[in-house]
Parts: sequence; structure tokens; C-alpha cells
Amino acid sequence: MILVCGEALVDLFVAAPQGGEMPARAVAGGSPFNLATGLARLGVPAAFLGGLSRDRFGAFLAQRLADEGVDRRFLARSDRPTTISAIVTASDGQPGYSFHGEGAADRWLEPADLPAMLPPEVEALAFGSYTLAVEPVGSTLAALAAREAGRRVISIDPNLRPMVVGDMVRWAEAAERFYRVATIVKASDEDVRIAWDGQRSIQEAAAYWIGLGAGLVVITEGAGGATAFCRAGQVSAPGHAVQVVDTVGAGDSFHAALLARLAQTGRLRPDAVATLDLEALADLLAYATAAAAVTVTRRGADLPSRTEVDGYFRQGRAQG
Repeated sequence: MILVCGEALVDLFVAAPQGGEMPARAVAGGSPFNLATGLARLGVPAAFLGGLSRDRFGAFLAQRLADEGVDRRFLARSDRPTTISAIVTASDGQPGYSFHGEGAADRWLEPADLPAMLPPEVEALAFGSYTLAVEPVGSTLAALAAREAGRRVISIDPNLRPMVVGDMVRWAEAAERFYRVATIVKASDEDVRIAWDGQRSIQEAAAYWIGLGAGLVVITEGAGGATAFCRAGQVSAPGHAVQVVDTVGAGDSFHAALLARLAQTGRLRPDAVATLDLEALADLLAYATAAAAVTVTRRGADLPSRTEVDGYFRQGRAQG
């Protein structure tokens, strides 16, 4: 089982004004939420740990987790509101973004909400996005990651959101707590640019994370593919030539497939990640890029099933 830790929220897509109304559509979201459901769709037992409201939105999110087969025993329910990320389309078609999360349930995970001991079936923990850096949830999750490091795989996806945190110096300090105990760091080239203000290449960023102790670093580059780094060296994989509908959820799909492939091949252990060779690295990248390619061909964070990814992966192998 993989325990995914972080936020579950509601993305509210609001259309341009029509008379006296602004029609809206509410969708379950949040990078960790997407990761948990993506793992479940890939056939990997997944659980979600995070603060979730008892309001109607929170009930909706909890039901979505249940519908996807995600274990909910680690949810911390509260009467605080659900975070809302609003995407408002203007009359000219341009989107505007606003984030409503101050005092919300996902930020108020506290040490008392953590399980005193994780069950033995938990092989890995995944952390990511803004809950790494806002309080008190950031410190709570950092303590959990430090407690479990060495015994279980710790996978980090910074998924940087400056609009939410604001102070990038504070973000860097907060994220460092997670990087220092990470087994895996999965990031995008955009994360690298934002984190270091364009002053580091992806190779320099990977060397930094491996120097802190990570056994595997993978950096995605959108249509350009992805590059994986380990102590044995580095491997790159090109992007897939597909008809892109949108890229929402692609990074989460990639992360889910990366962890799923490690589980499928018996490598979801700290020692196995630390000793990956280049052949294994190439296999991981091929599987994860296949998952991301399927995701971008449909609208929204509609992550693929194992059957879909396996089919696309085998097709790519046959052609390559």
C-alpha cells in the first residue's frame, strides 16, 4: 500500500457571466488527491492521509475517494471549510485564478491527527504540493516523513504553487525538510525554474537532491519527455506524439505510474531504489511517460487505468 499525504480540494470552474449568473462546475482535485486515485486505478492499494472537512464539499471528496477504492482510514475530519480553487473564465475566454484556503481543513492537520504507528502493509509514503509549506500541516507531515524515512520509501513531488504560499524563501525552507528524507523526488522543469529562479539546470537540481540522499530523481519536461537520475547515471525518454486535449493531471499521472511500476517490479523499497540501474531507470520512464500520454488525451485530471497504461506501454515497446 502507498499512503498519499496532502490536500484534497475542490476545483471550481466558473464560466463567463451569462445575464445575472456565472455557471460553475465543481470537480474533485488537489495533486495528492489525484495521485491517490491514480494509484488505485493502476491497481496499487492506496490510502489517503489529510485534513478533510465535514461540509458538503468534504463529503463529496470523501465519497470520491471511496468510489475510487482509496482507503480512507487516515482521514482527519473537521468542521473547517474545504479549500476552493476557482478558475473563472472571462468573456474573452481568458482564465483567471483565485484560491480560497485560509483556515481550511486541509491546512489544519496536526500531530495528534497522525497514526501512532503505520500498518506493515504501507510500503511507501508520498507527499506533495502546497501542504508541504503551509502550517500546521507542513510541520505535521514533515514529522511523519522523518519518522518513517529509512523504513519506507518517501516520495516527494513539490508541485510548486507560489500563488498559494507566496514567500518562496519560506517554501524553500519548508520543502528542504522533505528533501532531506526523500527516497524519490519527482519534479517538473517548471518546479526547478521556480525554486531556483532559473539559476539551476535540471541536472544541477537532480545532483542537489541526490546529494541530500535521494536514490531516484525524475524531472518531467512536458512534451519534451522526462529525465531520470540515480547513482548509476541518467536516462532520458522523449515525449509521446499524441493529440493533447489538456495537461491537467499529467504530472500526477506520471508520479502514480512511477510508483506503481516500482511496486509491480518489486522495487518499492528504499534499498532497491538506492541501487537502481540504467535498464530499470529506462523501464520506469517508459511506463510513467505512457501514463502521462494517456492522461493528456482527455479533459481534466482523468487518470488512466492499469489496462490503459499497460496497453499503451506495450504498444510503445513494440514500436520502439
